[in-house]
Amino acid sequence: VVEPYNATLSVHQLVENADQCFALDNEALYDICFRTLKLTTPTYGDLNHLIAAAICGTTCCLRFPGQLNCDLRKLAVNMVPFPRLHFFMVGYAPLTSRGSQQYRALTVPELTQQCFDAKNMMCAADPRHGRYLTCAVLFRGRMSSKEVDEQMLNVVNKNSSYFVEWIPNNVKASICDIPPKGLKMATTFVGNTTAVQETWKRVAEQFTVMFRRKAFLHWYTGEGMDEMEFTEAESNMNDLVSEYQQYQDATAEEEGEFDEDEDLEM
Repeated sequence: VVEPYNATLSVHQLVENADQCFALDNEALYDICFRTLKLTTPTYGDLNHLIAAAICGTTCCLRFPGQLNCDLRKLAVNMVPFPRLHFFMVGYAPLTSRGSQQYRALTVPELTQQCFDAKNMMCAADPRHGRYLTCAVLFRGRMSSKEVDEQMLNVVNKNSSYFVEWIPNNVKASICDIPPKGLKMATTFVGNTTAVQETWKRVAEQFTVMFRRKAFLHWYTGEGMDEMEFTEAESNMNDLVSEYQQYQDATAEEEGEFDEDEDLEM
């Protein structure tokens, strides 16, 4: 019930004190379990399996050798164009449930298509409603780096309206030679997109409705917190949404238009 309070107070700290944050929410994870994995009664274990696969993919280059390795520092340098905008959407392909086996190995183009798909994102925001400032695609398994580069170029060329034009070469790819257990190839997607503001807007609206009536506030003030901390956190969250919107609308010259209705092509 008090999730909007906790989320807003957390983001208030994470904006100032973290270098990179991976946005994951239960709504998107349940959606993946129901729609993609066809699980009728997903448990927290199923959700944690998805989270573990994605986070494992982002850190595999720290643990295994690869042709084009990428550590977390390199990821941060390439992914964060502005200090406050360090909240990433995460995707993973192929999506599998616990204990299931892939019946056939996916190709690099198929993995690329799936990892950019809005249905594979682990945050309840649609990347087609925003623009990518930067993104990274972390491949695992034995594959041709030439093929990976071609696919990245292909995605950017076909979907240029979904990438800001004032950050050139804003799609980064890395390859770790060791695949996940039970798979020949996999890919993890990390995107810094302005669409993540959808999540913050939703939380901010829920926060405002509760805070206006001071609902549940006594639990926090009773532990020594002040109402002003809530007001500051709310203001910071609204500022964050405004900043994402500002950079979504920005162009290399002046104000540009963006069509939200187009589908991401592959």
